[in-house]
Amino acid sequence: MECPHLNSNVSCPSDSSRFPNGTPSSWCCNVCRSNKSPWICLTCLMVHCGRYVNGHAKKHFEESQVLGITQKKSEKQEKEKSHHSVCMDCSSYSVFCYRCDDFVVNDTKLGQVQKVREHLQSATGLRNLGNTCFMNAILQSLSNIEQFSCYFKELPAVALRSGKTAGRRMYHTRSQGDSSVSLVEEFRKTLCSLWQGSQTAFSPDSLFYAIWKIMPSFRGYQQQDAHEFMRYLLDHLHRELQYSRNGASHPVSPQDGVRLSSAEGKCCINGTASVVTSIFGGILQNEVNCLICGTESRKFDPFLDLSLDIPSQFRQKRSKDQDPGPTCTLRDCLRSFTDLEELDETELYYCHKCKKRQKSTKKFWIQKLPKVLCLHLKRFHWTAFLRNKVDTYVEFPLKGLDMRGYLLEPENSLSENCLYDLVAVVVHHGSGVGSGHYTAYGSHEGRWYHFNDSTVTLTNEDTVRKAKAYILFYVERTEQVASDKTATNTCSLGKPMLVQCLV
Repeated sequence: MECPHLNSNVSCPSDSSRFPNGTPSSWCCNVCRSNKSPWICLTCLMVHCGRYVNGHAKKHFEESQVLGITQKKSEKQEKEKSHHSVCMDCSSYSVFCYRCDDFVVNDTKLGQVQKVREHLQSATGLRNLGNTCFMNAILQSLSNIEQFSCYFKELPAVALRSGKTAGRRMYHTRSQGDSSVSLVEEFRKTLCSLWQGSQTAFSPDSLFYAIWKIMPSFRGYQQQDAHEFMRYLLDHLHRELQYSRNGASHPVSPQDGVRLSSAEGKCCINGTASVVTSIFGGILQNEVNCLICGTESRKFDPFLDLSLDIPSQFRQKRSKDQDPGPTCTLRDCLRSFTDLEELDETELYYCHKCKKRQKSTKKFWIQKLPKVLCLHLKRFHWTAFLRNKVDTYVEFPLKGLDMRGYLLEPENSLSENCLYDLVAVVVHHGSGVGSGHYTAYGSHEGRWYHFNDSTVTLTNEDTVRKAKAYILFYVERTEQVASDKTATNTCSLGKPMLVQCLV
């Protein structure tokens, strides 16, 4: 029905701090603390239970109506607002008006209602299929990289066969020589299922099945390393996009191409570019100097992410009684990666001038920064027969990571193109790579979320800063406001379904 009370009964908060923490569908009534059938008043943003629980939402309206009658007649506008007559279902996001005693069908005409709905519509979790938290954390992180996820969500679905097999999906991958599944298609469908607000959790079983067929090392239900999985996933997505027409309508500049080879996951400049290499691809310069004759050798190594050591001086475990010592920062890790290093006896460099292996120094420079900078902190290392975890906290910036000081030719780069803002973090909880649990933090439309398999909750920047990061995703800062708005509109939230369940 057309509701005349929306304008005077709906307020839109300027920030998300006025909303309760957690998933809206699990919010508790302010009176009885029940989390069944929560409804939020669109005037004061208080949460109460529906009429089929304890009816506190309706009682809230009735009490505010009594208060409105006691007001002076001259305060007409305040009286209208005091009715608190419009509320929203925290599960279906449908709107109900007590004064009209009916559901509202014209709420989309009022921008304030849409803004409140977007605040309430939470991200979709991913069900754990059996130790698949490593996959879920990476998928949620990638879904928050807007330019990357939008590319896949805009791809057309795979073609349908004709004739006897009409109606069946036709897949088109050459990965591992298997023509029965498409990793790109299953990845696309998974991303499309996130951020819809229509379900609390999605089961990525079809994607996991495709991963089993295409990446044999990830078969089974044992815990896997999230960074290793991310490298394999991006590698196979890139290769399938190279050989598939699925992404033909989204050409990428060939000079941006960086292709992963299958050998040990190393990169090589070769082949056709894809959205993977265009967004994540950067180039390192590896400079080696012979300490005997001074011969200098340079080569360029494309990368999709940088693996950073946590400097040894920050790895010592300290008891509660000891001084915590200096805090390790992301800059310390980046500096350790790019500092001049003397190679040890096991890494002697073969000097073509000396005609034998000699002592030498090595230094990395970044020649080309990627659009999305992925930084992997090397928290796992082998000692004897065990792979131990470095549990050191590494301080990292949420905004304004300046990479200019690590560039080969910083004078040729604009300073604003070297600044990066954090968009996602993968965290490993536990003591070993084969055990523990992975979760992720992601920034979406200015709000931070914590992704823990099926559970997604709103969180804040302070909580993100305290996380012991394993993988950090930084997005290049740009001033293209117009293009950002276009991308946001392209990947806007789906329209909610009105569920006719009275409050």
